[in-house]
Amino acid sequence: MVDVTAKTSTERVATAQATVLMKPETLEQIQRGKITKGDVLAVAQVAGVMGAKRTPDLIPMCHPLLLSGVDISFKEESQPNAHGLCSITILATVKTTGQTGVEMEAMTAVSVAALTIYDMCKAVDRGMTVTDVCLLSKSGGKSGTYTRPAQAGAAP
Repeated sequence: MVDVTAKTSTERVATAQATVLMKPETLEQIQRGKITKGDVLAVAQVAGVMGAKRTPDLIPMCHPLLLSGVDISFKEESQPNAHGLCSITILATVKTTGQTGVEMEAMTAVSVAALTIYDMCKAVDRGMTVTDVCLLSKSGGKSGTYTRPAQAGAAP
């Protein structure tokens, strides 16, 4: 683990995303509350927060951090893409004041939320795909601000 003792505590924020591609019927069942396991997005939101909090238990060299905020949101795309698939994009913003950043916590949050969507819906759509897990932005610390460049055709 990297020694961060000499680093200054600053406010640190990171935002990440992941997308789950699925059949239109699957998204419709999620929206109508027809998934047998329950409210998919509510459970995925809680799972994402829990994932962010448990990141150092999952990623060996991550420092345990006192998170001051974790926000999980979803953007549903009901219009099928060129492959006939709809999507749910998950955004996670994680905040702390500390000596190291929260990028891994944000990326873990969206990954766990996406896997939760898959788990809850796999009985109706085993062909779902988790894609585009990436860091969108981070601020704070010695390296300053990072914003992912926009890519043509990429999810927001």
